[in-house]
Amino acid sequence: MKLIVGLGNPGIEYQFTPHNLGFLVVDRLAERSGVKIDNRHCRAVTARATLAGVPVLLAKPETYMNLSGVAVRDLVEKYEVDPAADLIVIYDDLDLPFGTLRVRERGTPGSHNGMKSVIGALGTQEFLRIRLGVGQEQRVASGRDYVLSQFRRSQYPVVDEMLDAAVEALEMILTQGAAPAMNRFNRKAAPPNLTE
Repeated sequence: MKLIVGLGNPGIEYQFTPHNLGFLVVDRLAERSGVKIDNRHCRAVTARATLAGVPVLLAKPETYMNLSGVAVRDLVEKYEVDPAADLIVIYDDLDLPFGTLRVRERGTPGSHNGMKSVIGALGTQEFLRIRLGVGQEQRVASGRDYVLSQFRRSQYPVVDEMLDAAVEALEMILTQGAAPAMNRFNRKAAPPNLTE
């Protein structure tokens, strides 16, 4: 079984913010699979589903972003998941242009506190991740303020495309492996033109 974890913050006030893109992808996966993410355990809400014919556990930690690793470690231990083979973490990334997506098999957390927590709790960087670009072309707010503020209406179409691309990338990872997904989704793309 694959463990698919979206990072974010619980609470309606954070629901449609850049920092919650991981949660939004997991919600879209659940919707497509016809399941509800409402089973509370391991400090997360989870649902079992089948994606592209593969059994998966969808999870959204309830620990808040900076302690995401606590929930991920508990899930990995409970379900005896091998992080290098069976864990996929989805999260927002300020270092990527808004609207882009990158698949990586390992790596440092960069400036992302949720990923720092996950790597610290697991004691390894060897797990697959899908990074969703939320970088600002012109930095108008601190990174923290920006990722915790609501998406602008003008950003909705790009966010929707990003969520669809993440679902597509996940399905490709599950059916064909990480390498084909990296070849397809890690291409350089011009950032979208977003105006108010």
